[in-house]
Amino acid sequence: MKNIAVIGAGTMGNGIAHVFAMNGYQVHLVDVSNEQLEKALQTIDKNLWRMVAKEKIKEATKEQTIENITTFTNLEEAVKNCDLVIEAASENAEIKSKIFKSLDSHVPANCILASNTSSISITKIAAATSRPDKVIGMHFMNPVPVMKLVEVIKGYATSQETTDAIMKLSESLSKIPVEVNDYPGFVANRILLPMINEAIQALHEGVAGVSEIDTVMKLGMAHPMGPLQLADFIGLDVCLSILRVLQDGFGQSKYAPCPLLVNMVTAQKLGRKSGEGFYKYTPGSKDLVVSDSFA
Repeated sequence: MKNIAVIGAGTMGNGIAHVFAMNGYQVHLVDVSNEQLEKALQTIDKNLWRMVAKEKIKEATKEQTIENITTFTNLEEAVKNCDLVIEAASENAEIKSKIFKSLDSHVPANCILASNTSSISITKIAAATSRPDKVIGMHFMNPVPVMKLVEVIKGYATSQETTDAIMKLSESLSKIPVEVNDYPGFVANRILLPMINEAIQALHEGVAGVSEIDTVMKLGMAHPMGPLQLADFIGLDVCLSILRVLQDGFGQSKYAPCPLLVNMVTAQKLGRKSGEGFYKYTPGSKDLVVSDSFA
């Protein structure tokens, strides 16, 4: 597999494109918005310069990486000769199913279709296609250029051949793939999101403040980032979406999102991307400026 398409040029999509392009793959980065594509290329360029400054890569590698990425707003044109397509669109089952149905009509017969979903059923996504054996999950961690893990999720009909190919491909990116089965939240978010939700519940009940809760988890549990700051980093809307997938998938009340989280998302306090969540951030950047917005 040498020709890769990435659907969606947001945070995850541009990170995935960055990693593949830096490892010599020809990447077609697809989005409906030319503005979003330009923003994605600027982000990739900035992150590559940071790697050059840290002497992790040479400037020639940086330039070649950018050359390996071609942008498209036309999906059919972008994917017609691809060996692998990775969808990194919004965490919404209907949107993903619609994309996969379209991809199935336009990619070559041997093309593997992967989703970067963090919680949505691969089996459900695959059902929108005529090739469920070639549909798989590739859940990269954020930030993609830094984090080593890739959860490789087998749907009900995903073939072992497809799984083996994606495991090998992930290793070619200097990632560490872990094979998991298709259950709500997979492994990472099935464990992470209930922890984050419990931290929000502790705040909601007045057990402690934002910075106190995060400090306990950082210093007491050796977490590099507290759960509330991590929720801001992920996006509170994404956290809420994943919790609802867990709640619907398992039918257990322990996955019910905290009312405080629901209210914050309703109020569009989504974390770093909106400038305010459990913490406040510098306008126009992601730098923390207020340690505790609930103080």
